[in-house]
Amino acid sequence: MIRILIVDDEKPICDLIDLNLSSAGYHCTAVQDGLEAIDLIEKETFDLVLLDIMLPGADGYDVMEYIRPLGIPVIFITAKYEVKNRVKGLKLGADDYLVKPFDVVELVARVEAVLRRYNKAEHRLTAGDVTVDVEAHRVTKGSRPIELTNKEFGLLVLFMKNKNVALFRETLYEKVWEGEYFADSRTLDLHVQRLRKKLGWEHSLVAVYKVGYRLEVSD
Repeated sequence: MIRILIVDDEKPICDLIDLNLSSAGYHCTAVQDGLEAIDLIEKETFDLVLLDIMLPGADGYDVMEYIRPLGIPVIFITAKYEVKNRVKGLKLGADDYLVKPFDVVELVARVEAVLRRYNKAEHRLTAGDVTVDVEAHRVTKGSRPIELTNKEFGLLVLFMKNKNVALFRETLYEKVWEGEYFADSRTLDLHVQRLRKKLGWEHSLVAVYKVGYRLEVSD
């Protein structure tokens, strides 16, 4: 399992990131201090570090200087939005830079993009008895193969990477159809209905009032 270290001095931010990345299938560890992060990196192995800049003990730039020779990918996550801060972080060797506040779907997508760059991406997703092999474009429920259209498959992957997270209709449409969402379109709803029927998810893939849909799972 991919292991991610979250370093942010705000515990609610750490908890939010941990919740969403854990739902996407990653194993997360969170600390709120730069020196504590360095100590942990010395003792344990991580596949990715999500790093704030304003930290007690040692700031994010100092932590980045320590991480750089180790070859661990890093994404800066910070409220410091000025171009000079982004440039400094990227010049120090960060792989990406995400400004707070951020959309959790974008966070998961950026994590996936960096991990793919390092050939560390997870290619197998599970939710209950449903398994998705992303590379092979294969879906099974138990031992039974499930035939999905490309759009249904795209929706399923998005839901499984964001389990227990309410996804906006606009986000779902733009990510899967790669176009602008129109409020009167029934395309998304029809595809969700077909997914529910094919996977037996009538009670798992729920509508969220005035938002969109959420895949509810307990695993």
